[in-house]
Amino acid sequence: MRDDTELTVCVLGLGYIGLPTAAVIARTGARVLGVDVSPQVVETVNSGRVHIEEVDLDGLVSGVVARGKLTASTQIAPADVFVIAVPTPFDADHAPDIGYVLKAATTVATVLKPGDTVILESTSPVGTTEKVRDFLAQLRPDLRLPGSEGADVAIAYCPERVLPGRILVELIDNDRVIGGITPRCARKALHFYRRFVRGACVTTTAHAAEMTKLTENAFRDVNIAFANELSRVADTLGVDVWEVIRLANRHPRVNILQPGPGVGGHCIAVDPWFLVHGDPANTPLIRTAREVNDAKSDHVVAQASALIEATRGPVACLGLAFKANIDDFRESPALKVAAALARRFGDRIRVVEPYAAALPSAFDGTGATLTDLDTAIETCATMIVLVDHDLFRSVPLDERAGKRVYDTRGIWPDQPRAPAPAPLRLAS
Repeated sequence: MRDDTELTVCVLGLGYIGLPTAAVIARTGARVLGVDVSPQVVETVNSGRVHIEEVDLDGLVSGVVARGKLTASTQIAPADVFVIAVPTPFDADHAPDIGYVLKAATTVATVLKPGDTVILESTSPVGTTEKVRDFLAQLRPDLRLPGSEGADVAIAYCPERVLPGRILVELIDNDRVIGGITPRCARKALHFYRRFVRGACVTTTAHAAEMTKLTENAFRDVNIAFANELSRVADTLGVDVWEVIRLANRHPRVNILQPGPGVGGHCIAVDPWFLVHGDPANTPLIRTAREVNDAKSDHVVAQASALIEATRGPVACLGLAFKANIDDFRESPALKVAAALARRFGDRIRVVEPYAAALPSAFDGTGATLTDLDTAIETCATMIVLVDHDLFRSVPLDERAGKRVYDTRGIWPDQPRAPAPAPLRLAS
């Protein structure tokens, strides 16, 4: 790998991970080319602007583009390091689809040369990095790839582990797990990440690094499923689940997460299925957690529908994003719930989403409309809280007085609770 002043890096995929990663690397002085299939994304980045909402990203991209350290293109070019950050969705049967990864590898193969390093960051099933190696070997038999004698190309896996809204901070401060197909591959990737990562960089095998990423997200999913299941029990028993969790968490060895309308995003809502697909016989807990969290959205639709049917007039659905204060709607349970309500109640539904300029296509033909928070407060007597945006948290109690509220995020704790069920009568 060249020294820091001459290093060239190519990042394939300029989405929620790829663009921040490219910008952070460019800030170190490397020359970075971002490759994306969307001409609109390429044009936006080359103009020094961003197409996604992320804290401080606009200023960073503007700066590195102005200094000529970051450019974007739909076409790849030779580089010293290639970072693949493309989507890895699943199909209708929850089987992982690594087609975008292999397509990116095909693109890299056209310019790959001895001495280069290829790093996969996309969350992937165990064994994907080796599949990339095998794929490149077929396309470029002239190169000596890891596993062959005298290998002159390094291939490694290093998953991102950032939180939307804190991506730039966590890209730098979080520890990184770097898995090489060989120890030499891991060392070369380690040298690269130490350019911009302040957290610890730990090397291991590619298989271990791939499973580590899936394990992190499955752990979160299982724990969220416990909270979501508790919330359903609390609804049945007429108990305030937020109070129960707050009190239970006073135990020194209990730390229950917060429930919601489901689980969204391209990580936690997707990645556990990769483990289930890899070993279905030994993952009943992970599968059940996924099913619990998916079913929570249906439960919320049913609860909200009952409330709406008992009222008249317009209804405000607050939020569409999969988490607070971002514009990412991927796998969003809030969007799923709001769209289902719109299909059922039509033009009674008013959607409030400060990070959207227009309603997504899921609302086409429903009659639902996008509105602002002040208008919703003035015109809607019924409010369904689906996302805990800071804007929604700012609504004081007096502005909510007299309204019927279904709060799936627990951001309005002073809202009156549903009455508890009648006490059980024991047989004499």
